[in-house]
Amino acid sequence: MPVISLFYGIIVEMFYNEHIPPHFHARHGEDRAVIDIASGDVLEGELSRRDLRLVEAWLELNRESLMANWQLAREGREMFKIAPLG
Repeated sequence: MPVISLFYGIIVEMFYNEHIPPHFHARHGEDRAVIDIASGDVLEGELSRRDLRLVEAWLELNRESLMANWQLAREGREMFKIAPLG
């Protein structure tokens, strides 16, 4: 699973050829969550409150890039890195 961003110990990944809706995976330590790109809802798993707020802020800044990466992944093409939350 390609890592597309890393910030504050949170690893953000996106699988190739994943099921819809468009989403990404975020993990920090043992915590893992699947996040819907459009709504920001947690589809599966959980993150600490702090980590979830950081991921939500990053998502708001990068929604268009995430959707572009989702499309690339669905086409089997290489995704690009997205700037970390800084």
